[in-house]
Amino acid sequence: MQLNRRQALALSAAAAFGGLLPVVARATPEATAQRIAAFAGAAKPAMGKITLTAPEIAENGNTVPISVTVDSAMSGDDRVESVMIVAEGNPNPEVATFHFTALSGVAAATTRMRLAKTQNVIAVAKMADGSVYLDQKEVKVTIGGCGG
Repeated sequence: MQLNRRQALALSAAAAFGGLLPVVARATPEATAQRIAAFAGAAKPAMGKITLTAPEIAENGNTVPISVTVDSAMSGDDRVESVMIVAEGNPNPEVATFHFTALSGVAAATTRMRLAKTQNVIAVAKMADGSVYLDQKEVKVTIGGCGG
């Protein structure tokens, strides 16, 4: 088989750029559950103590405001060590992890995240005594307010 110059350039370009094309990957609920289990260790997450605040409908999935607060005295065993936020439909389920000390005073954090589609956002708090608490919200992402 004989290739002309254009065919050779086309094949080499395809070979060079073929590995650079983006691959759309989405986390699954199972991968998210595994990440939460790894974060929680041996503890089983319970509801309560942690409050996740997220919009019910996000008109712009590029900047979705998220805040989390944990009802804690921030001393002794009633101290929050860390809070992890995960999203089931993102390429990597873990969005952010916040670490706290007794000097933090309050276990609260605010951030913005990108969501490509409607999905569950979950916040998990790990306490100094080993207990783990969870809160979950579904965020509906619309494109310019026209879909869901």
